[in-house]
Amino acid sequence: MQSALVPAVIEMRGIGKVFDIGAMEVHVLSDIHLDIRRGEFVSIAGPSGCGKTTLLSLMGVLDIPTYGTFRFLGQSMSGLGRRARARLRNQHIGFVFQAFNLIGDMTVIENVELPLSFRDGMSRRERADRAASALADVGMAHRTRHYPDQLSGGQQQRVAVARALAGEPSILLADEPTGNLDLRNGETVMALLSRLHASGRTICMVTHDERFSSVADRTIRLLDGCIIDETTYRQRQREAEAGLDERRSTESFP
Repeated sequence: MQSALVPAVIEMRGIGKVFDIGAMEVHVLSDIHLDIRRGEFVSIAGPSGCGKTTLLSLMGVLDIPTYGTFRFLGQSMSGLGRRARARLRNQHIGFVFQAFNLIGDMTVIENVELPLSFRDGMSRRERADRAASALADVGMAHRTRHYPDQLSGGQQQRVAVARALAGEPSILLADEPTGNLDLRNGETVMALLSRLHASGRTICMVTHDERFSSVADRTIRLLDGCIIDETTYRQRQREAEAGLDERRSTESFP
């Protein structure tokens, strides 16, 4: 876990989310305590329906918690109005979803530029330069004038990552970014996220795939809306090495 001296992008204390469905109350998240610090790569893992996507939606200020304290870059989200939340998302949060959500009749660079058009005071040239730089970062600079249907699934997801990066966000939130991809393309996208993290990006990723969750600095496991486990990359390495040593010992001394 990173030092407490590193500024937190996200701070959650006792967070819960309850949905009213008819006469029923459905408790989707309960008593979530979580920090994500600048420069971390955190994965949130767990089975379907455990609350992973709901938690990511709260982090991305797409929804608000029912109770608890949530601070983003030190600012309390309590009582923040819809417009203020939208402005915060546009300026500080990049989203990558399982569905690529590219607009079919727009070129690659037009798709990447689109969110920047909602930035006040940003010139057309600056939007184009940022989009081109983001596409270069994900290895898609040679495809700027192509359309989404001319790209593979992995390439479309890389464009979606570029779109999220173009706004220079404080954190990148990825919801099952490999979910619509085959193994090879999934590994390519994960290698990209790892490279972005190595360059200093802050990333939080939801995944149900243990192969991909294990690349993060920390893996947080949810079950029935509660955090049940948290492990670091080093802990997982030590556990894997211990398991290997145990297997070797068993093989040597049957």
